Amino acid sequence: MDIRVKRVYEPAEPGDGYRVLVDRLWPRGVSKERAELDLWEKDAAPSPELRRDWHSDPRGHDPERFAAFADHYRAELAESPASEALDRLADLARDHDPLTLLYGARDEHTNHAVVLCEALRQRLAAR
Repeated sequence: MDIRVKRVYEPAEPGDGYRVLVDRLWPRGVSKERAELDLWEKDAAPSPELRRDWHSDPRGHDPERFAAFADHYRAELAESPASEALDRLADLARDHDPLTLLYGARDEHTNHAVVLCEALRQRLAAR
């Protein structure tokens, strides 16, 4: 199973396969037509509280803070409704190859979609 992570601001490509937006908020400046989504899975995104904490720290998105954020996010993914969303994504990954997780963050390495992709691969391996 091919699971990819891509910024929603990048143009859609035929090789993206099934495209799922995994942000809780709609990305600024992106129309629904331009996004070319197959699904918007809000419940797979970090909780509003965790998202606010991550974005509010004046130190910015440094790697040390990202590790703590990722740990908290993984804990959320183990609980409902995020766990249910992760199960739905696992079902989609089995049915669609590739599955592309779309996110709006600027940083391609320190964002929730990277953590979600890893958690999704672990969920699929455990099944």
